[in-house]
Formats: sequence, C-alpha cells, structure tokens
Amino acid sequence: MYKGKNIVVYDLETKHTFDEVGGGRDAVEKLGISVLGAYDYVTDEFLMFEEKELDQFEKRLQDKPLLVGFNNKKFDTPVLQPYMRFDLKVIPEFDILEELAKILGHRVSLDSVASATLGKTKIGHGLDAIRYYRNGEMDKLKKYCLEDVNITKQVYEYGAEKSELFYTPKFGTGKSRVEVIWTIAHPEEGSEASLQQSLF
Repeated sequence: MYKGKNIVVYDLETKHTFDEVGGGRDAVEKLGISVLGAYDYVTDEFLMFEEKELDQFEKRLQDKPLLVGFNNKKFDTPVLQPYMRFDLKVIPEFDILEELAKILGHRVSLDSVASATLGKTKIGHGLDAIRYYRNGEMDKLKKYCLEDVNITKQVYEYGAEKSELFYTPKFGTGKSRVEVIWTIAHPEEGSEASLQQSLF
C-alpha cells in the first residue's frame, strides 16, 4: 500500500542542547546534527546518515518527497536547514505533532502516542542521544535514532489505515482517542489531512 510512494519519514539527533547554544528555541539551527535516520518508501529501506554524510540525504530531497516526522516542522527541519544548499520550504512536510496539536489544543509526546497507539515506548530520550554521541557510542546512537524513525513510521501508517490515534493524557488515567483523516498520498496527488477528537 505504501511502498513506492515518494515519502520519507525522518528523525535526527543533535550534538548540543538548547542550554548549551543559548538563545532558547530561536537558536535551533545551532544545535548541530550527530546523526539523521530515515525510512524511504520508494526503496523500502531504513537509512542512516552521520553529519559528514548529509549531502547524500540532500540528494534524496531533490526529488521533493513528502517529509514525515513528529515535530519536524519546528525542530528537525530547522536543525537540518544549515546543512542544505537550498531552502527546505520547497519540500512538502507532514508533521504528526502539528496535526494533533491543532485539534487537542496542546502538544503530546511521541512516547505518549506510541505507547497508547502501538503499545511500545521509546528506548530513551534526547539527552541519551547526546550522551551517546559524546561518548563515541555511535552504534547505540544510531539504534536510538532509527527506533524513533520506526515508531514515527508506524504511528503515521496506523493513522492512515485506522483513521485514529491514541495518546495518554498528561493528567488522568487511561488513554484518549483522536479520530484522524489523512492519506498516505503525496500532496501533489491531492493529499489532505484533518483530525477530529473523541475521548473515552
């Protein structure tokens, strides 16, 4: 159903924290990339790029795939931009977090959505990734990043196939349901996304 579509799911890890670079969220482009992981629906394979290899990812973007991520519009893409020789605004994006926040009125974490929807959790957090990088534990870093890519991919596909996602509320127990309506199609083929919320 998805193989062959011009879609790339991606996630990246940074070399620095916001506290280290200063400037708060406005300094996102200064964080630097340690590794970038991706899943390409055209080739049906997971890909991994170290900082020195990001020109290879840039070549893939020349085909203007739909970039899918979780908070990619406000985090991953701005972090990636300094490494690219063209404006990433020309690349279509689908941000799962942005779509959910439009309806919920607040942000939710990938871990919250993954645990409630897929029954699985992330294997760590961003600070773990920075520690792996600084300790030279590149195998652990790459595994962590690709696991995030895989979880994001599964959440995206679940929403497309089941027309719903779940998340665990920050306060309270159980899980909440969000009705989602989106397609796996490339935007040029008329893809649209909209969500409605219902709780139980």
